[in-house]
Amino acid sequence: MIKLIDVTAGYGKTDIIKNVNVAFEKNKITSIIGPNGCGKTTLLKTISRLIKPFSGSVLFEGKDISQFSPKDLAQKVAVLPQIRNAANVNVYNLIMHGRFPYAGFTRKPSEKDKQIVNMAMELTHTSDLKEKNILQISGGERQRVYIAMSIAQDTDIILLDEPTTHLDIYHQMEIIDLIKRLNNNGKTIIMVMHDISQAMMNSNFVCVMNSGSILCCEEPEIVYGKKHIEEAFKITCRQNIVNSDIFYSFSK
Repeated sequence: MIKLIDVTAGYGKTDIIKNVNVAFEKNKITSIIGPNGCGKTTLLKTISRLIKPFSGSVLFEGKDISQFSPKDLAQKVAVLPQIRNAANVNVYNLIMHGRFPYAGFTRKPSEKDKQIVNMAMELTHTSDLKEKNILQISGGERQRVYIAMSIAQDTDIILLDEPTTHLDIYHQMEIIDLIKRLNNNGKTIIMVMHDISQAMMNSNFVCVMNSGSILCCEEPEIVYGKKHIEEAFKITCRQNIVNSDIFYSFSK
């Protein structure tokens, strides 16, 4: 679905990711992991066209992403960045903002827009928050609201930059469960993950990065077997099986 061919990208004249070749499969969850500063967020921004590659091509269903208009691309790819400025609006209006790529000349929400927004709130369990100001709800609630906005955008692909960071374990599990439900509903999820164990246990594919390059993008067990996590993070990774469930532990 999304393929990067010899992509080099960064900021100013500085390369952050270098000669990247990778393909992300349709209807799968792919987590991107790697040490701080290795280029994970830059890779996500390049995929979403938030930054333009210095060289190489980003293809969406075989077509170069640069050939899509901003509106057409926004109808295909939704992006939830890690750092966001919280708007002084209520939850319902923020989620409705996800319908912006479909807005007509009057910018007035249609009945279809309202139905999709209500569906997004139901899926993310945010319906009871609709009248609340986004600035007055908890971090876990706010994260669900932003994901609801991405769902309302009604795209096949959702890009998430560290969706569970700064949340307690309960809200982390809540967000992971939501991501899995989105995937079960046919969404392709590509996300940067800080927690290696969460990435390994909840993804169809894990993409390991180091120093601006991709070491591998494989199924978790293959990633474990190739020891690329040890190479990237300079740690020891152990696989543990308890009652047929696979867990991963790490040590120096």
